[in-house]
Amino acid sequence: MDHDRHVTRAWVLHPELKTAHKRRDPVRALDEAVSLAAALPDIEVLGSEVVRLPKLHPGMLFGSGKIDEIKARLKAAEVELVLIDGSVTPVQQRNLEKAWGVKLLDRTGLILEIFSDRARTREGVLQVEMAALSYQRTRLVRAWTHLERQRGGLGFVGGPGETQIEADRRAIDEQLNSLRRQLAKVVKTRELHRAGRAKVPFPIVALVGYTNAGKSTLFNHVTGADVMAKDMLFATLDPTMRSLQLVDGPEIILSDTVGFISDLPTELVAAFRATLEEVLAADLICHVRDISHPETTLQAEDVQEILTSLGVGRGTPQIEVWNKIDLLPEDEAAAIRERAARDDQIIAISAVTGEGLETLTDAIKDALEGERVEATLTLGFNEGKKRAWLFNEGVVEDEQQDEDGFHLTVRWTARQQRKFEGI
Repeated sequence: MDHDRHVTRAWVLHPELKTAHKRRDPVRALDEAVSLAAALPDIEVLGSEVVRLPKLHPGMLFGSGKIDEIKARLKAAEVELVLIDGSVTPVQQRNLEKAWGVKLLDRTGLILEIFSDRARTREGVLQVEMAALSYQRTRLVRAWTHLERQRGGLGFVGGPGETQIEADRRAIDEQLNSLRRQLAKVVKTRELHRAGRAKVPFPIVALVGYTNAGKSTLFNHVTGADVMAKDMLFATLDPTMRSLQLVDGPEIILSDTVGFISDLPTELVAAFRATLEEVLAADLICHVRDISHPETTLQAEDVQEILTSLGVGRGTPQIEVWNKIDLLPEDEAAAIRERAARDDQIIAISAVTGEGLETLTDAIKDALEGERVEATLTLGFNEGKKRAWLFNEGVVEDEQQDEDGFHLTVRWTARQQRKFEGI
């Protein structure tokens, strides 16, 4: 580690409201929050705890006794940053920062920090900036804006009689408008790129899954690419794509996407449509699950929910890839292998040991059999029967005629191609 870099000493709190109807186990939710914190560079998590709340305190979130008790722990550990796994109002944030003498981030703020650290493409960066500004706009409370001036410098002076907060709001709105304009341009050029790629006759296979399910490891193993595969939430943000030749099958484009996460604040889901848009264009979705995780079923439900909200239709074929069987006790792993052998929608693998990868590529190949690929054919004038068959199947995209015969561009499935060759 570089000794000149400052490592921020952090503490993670997961508030557990007694009345909250929670599907998730608070201890596991806290573990996830700690992994989120670890995904930020230069952060050292010194401690973490679940804080049970009989009720929410509007001004301080926690009761005064609890605040003093936590303060003592933070002081003893010389903590500089507190991460609260939940939403904190601007007023609560300001009051807690004052009471504890620390900087404080809530769940949305933390995820935004990770996203901004990970954004790679121009569009990813713009989307993050917009989400961050919208989030900041809600946090403009007195005694806070000077912090922002040091970080982002929204240092515009307002008109006469205008309060600092109004001036800051106006500055943020102007920046948001400018970002929207830039984004519209980027989206337009990307749509052109995508249209260009749609002409490439390769089917797109998208890997999706809950964060930390092992997508990047699988992606690297299959493509030999060196995507940042760390045991880290959100290690991939902008979709990474590689073309891959399947043995005895089509060439495909494999796309690795950002990990999904439960309770992702809605304003962030919108910001990251960009990173998931490749999924909308996919011909096949491989839903990678960490089958060794105690909450694998809940995680899978979350992923399906986000896919549905993005508009990924039932029409797109999906394969469930049950990863990390190497982490299961042998009897459980055997039961999973047996289940996968019975169900062709489920493939059991270990992206680390490579077990099951061949079965997976075979399953991808079979799923794409129905995919259309482009081909150019030349038919002689005497091959009217073949030509009629092609038109009848509705696969002809373009036809030119010269003295050699008919030159056709067709989009067809492997099955149609075999039929045609047998005519």
